[in-house]
Amino acid sequence: MIVDDSAIIRKLFSEELSRDPAIEVVGKAPDAFIARDKIVQLEPDVITLDVEMPRMDGITFLRRLMRHHPLPVIVVSSLTVEGGELAMEALEAGAIEVVCKPGDTSESGVFGRMLIEKIKIAANASVARQAEHIHPEPIPATGLSTLSTDRIIAVGASTGGTQALRQLMSAMPASAPGMLIVQHMPELFTQTFADRLNSLSRMEVKIASDGEQVACGKALVAPGNVHMLLERSAGCYRVRLKDGPMVCRQKPSVEMLFKSVARCAGENAIGVILTGMGNDGAEGMRLMRKSGAATIAQDRKTCVVYGMPGAAVELGAVDHIESLEDIPARILSFLNCET
Repeated sequence: MIVDDSAIIRKLFSEELSRDPAIEVVGKAPDAFIARDKIVQLEPDVITLDVEMPRMDGITFLRRLMRHHPLPVIVVSSLTVEGGELAMEALEAGAIEVVCKPGDTSESGVFGRMLIEKIKIAANASVARQAEHIHPEPIPATGLSTLSTDRIIAVGASTGGTQALRQLMSAMPASAPGMLIVQHMPELFTQTFADRLNSLSRMEVKIASDGEQVACGKALVAPGNVHMLLERSAGCYRVRLKDGPMVCRQKPSVEMLFKSVARCAGENAIGVILTGMGNDGAEGMRLMRKSGAATIAQDRKTCVVYGMPGAAVELGAVDHIESLEDIPARILSFLNCET
């Protein structure tokens, strides 16, 4: 079902989605009240939802929907700073994914193919894994103060990853080794996402800058639409931001990050792959494990989408498969055992 107050958008989405025989647009609604009635009547498998609508805004509607009639929801947002704030609220309220509306009709074909792919993934997603409020207990940082700054924790995530990262970062101690995070999301939303993580983390969380040093107590998030790599320079670790083609159909790519970590940090690294569609990061994690790094994958039960962790497990790249709530303790177990 398409929920959007713009008749033009409803028509555009319907035409693009109808190009795929596996997708049926069962209904369209211009506001939340009409959508509510049609959802009960038509029982859609997936909803696309605009966040800025009359009578009831999309975020309020989404929260009510997740409480009373949970469904996979893909939020479609305008490409604005305000849209970025609303996108983060939508993900926190339970949306599976957030995508940007096409700028004009010339982009509709590319957008349509992307939306079709995300709808197919969302149809099989576990909406029960999307939590509106996350307040995990912090993990004791026993022994971490004696660790040198040459440890690296590299994390990759995609669909469902914003909530998973909220839970992970909420549990990490302030003295944890430097973290590098790649989360697939539209470019404009990454700053807002990093700010949200920073507000609930004991570590400092920020968007990475080219050449920035990796340090204990700091987590660097890859900016949108650029690859983030690790390099060793003058006795310390730094991140490099590089343009280039998509890798595993993504930019930034988890694969690029993990491969650089395998090359530069080897056994001094820990790799974590969280919920997400596709196979981005699987081969990179295999190389990390081969280089001596410890590797962790989120388990199927707690993933919104098991694609990325499942691909890494299938490739033999994973040392430990853990539930989301147990991943922080597993990370610290690797660190504490060497202090």
